[in-house]
Amino acid sequence: MNAPKNSAGIMAGKRGLIMGVANDRSIAWGIAQACFNQGAELAFTYQGEALEKRVRPLAESVGSKLVLPCDVTDEKSIADTFAKIEKEWGEFDFVVHAIAFSDKNELDGLYLNTSRANFLKTMDISVFSFTAVAQKAVPLMKKGGSLVTLTYYGAERVMPHYNVMGVAKAALEASVRYLAADCGKDGIRVNAISAGPIKTLAASGIGDFRYILKWNELNSPLKRNVTIEDVGNSGLYLLSDLGSGVTGEVLHVDSGYHTVGMVSIDAAAETAELLNSIAPKKNDQAA
Repeated sequence: MNAPKNSAGIMAGKRGLIMGVANDRSIAWGIAQACFNQGAELAFTYQGEALEKRVRPLAESVGSKLVLPCDVTDEKSIADTFAKIEKEWGEFDFVVHAIAFSDKNELDGLYLNTSRANFLKTMDISVFSFTAVAQKAVPLMKKGGSLVTLTYYGAERVMPHYNVMGVAKAALEASVRYLAADCGKDGIRVNAISAGPIKTLAASGIGDFRYILKWNELNSPLKRNVTIEDVGNSGLYLLSDLGSGVTGEVLHVDSGYHTVGMVSIDAAAETAELLNSIAPKKNDQAA
């Protein structure tokens, strides 16, 4: 049974495309729910039959009639997706881009050892896809609009087991600024959300992720990790008219972790215990 749409919400009358939902724990799903609860009409994309089986029921739960295949590495696939959206809607108002990929085997070890093939693939899917999507979306945003993508603090600081994805997210954030400059004259805003760590399907590819979660909980000013609802509400702000004066921005939704310069004093003992639990075991035997 489809949930009722809020015809009086701040997104009433707006239509948007959600790209990158993997399951009901996805950050993109949190944003989709927040927009739907405020009246937005949504379309969704997926890649492959396995993801379709997850995405379609979620889309139907928010009354979506547009659930489309899209391979962001294929120009024709992207063009076909937006042609179908144009045929169904004519024009629309916003895009949520939550797509990234890197070989998880190369997220362990050193960034120094990144292969050329994985570097290029990571940049293509995680960075250029946002620009490729914008190229097709902008002409359909005839009354202005908003594009939002997802990034992470690993774009700004070195994070364990993030490696080439950190480089890609830094490039994605630069893309946001340049796209914002290009699209502003058309009343189209472009922003990114830098979300704190959340247990998502994508996060499962990051080694020792549970320790990263605990570290953030102990050392962020709010002393907790963020949820997809937290990020969803921030996405709603950027996608709605509430964020009408905001573009080219990277909005941190991370319980304030990005402001911290050292270990929290009141969590020092717990943090030390956490560090001890993940430190490599030393070989006590002489070489």
